[in-house]
Amino acid sequence: MELKVPQNDEKMRKPIIAGNWKMNKTNAEAVDLVNELIPLVKDVSDVEIVICPPFTALSEVYRVIDGTNILLGAQDVYFEEKGAFTSQISCSMLKDAGCVYVIIGHSERRQYFGETNESVNKKVKAALNSGLKPIICVGETLEQREANKTMEIIEEQVKGALDGISNEEMSNIVIAYEPIWAIGTGRTATPEQAQEVHAFIRNLILNIYDSDIADNLRIQYGGSVKPDNVKELMEQEDIDGGLIGGASLEAESFSKIVKY
Repeated sequence: MELKVPQNDEKMRKPIIAGNWKMNKTNAEAVDLVNELIPLVKDVSDVEIVICPPFTALSEVYRVIDGTNILLGAQDVYFEEKGAFTSQISCSMLKDAGCVYVIIGHSERRQYFGETNESVNKKVKAALNSGLKPIICVGETLEQREANKTMEIIEEQVKGALDGISNEEMSNIVIAYEPIWAIGTGRTATPEQAQEVHAFIRNLILNIYDSDIADNLRIQYGGSVKPDNVKELMEQEDIDGGLIGGASLEAESFSKIVKY
């Protein structure tokens, strides 16, 4: 693939830091966490803050954060609006619970629950049609990286997720690059490794769409982001935020990442 170079090399995108709580926190624990977090980040206006509790805690958490500078996201969604789909959650249910964002295609969904590029694409379209903003996750395994297939895998996942997505819809999309080998392992891609893939994604978007969309797309990094490494990652030209796992489960550590 021939890569073009974005015309605008200014980094003017508003950073977005999202906490993915995964399968953690009861309702009471979730409420305690956000009550602790709110005062720690209340003065932050230059970073978009999102938290993604488990489905069971969404409404409870929303009641606490409503009116604050913290937005609500969900960890997954199903692409059908209603029907006999036991255990699934629809876009309208998420919106009713107060969600603005939804994570789609997380590596754990792909690894453990059979998520494919095709199902990711269906979920992205359903989310956009309902007014939710998708955070689309892409990333390679250690074996794929060692086989020098990182860019091939990323291109396949990005193109698959965005198939049929219009220029206008792209303004509501965030992409999160998560090297699977760095999630929950304590290993982090070096800032240079992360930047290389983020720049590749931005150039890919430039080739599919145009320079305006590529320049404005926010690309998060996810993979063992902590208070002590976030600053160096965020200094990279094409890294516009973080999708935070374990460090988002404590208000103190998450607030330090938000205020990097």
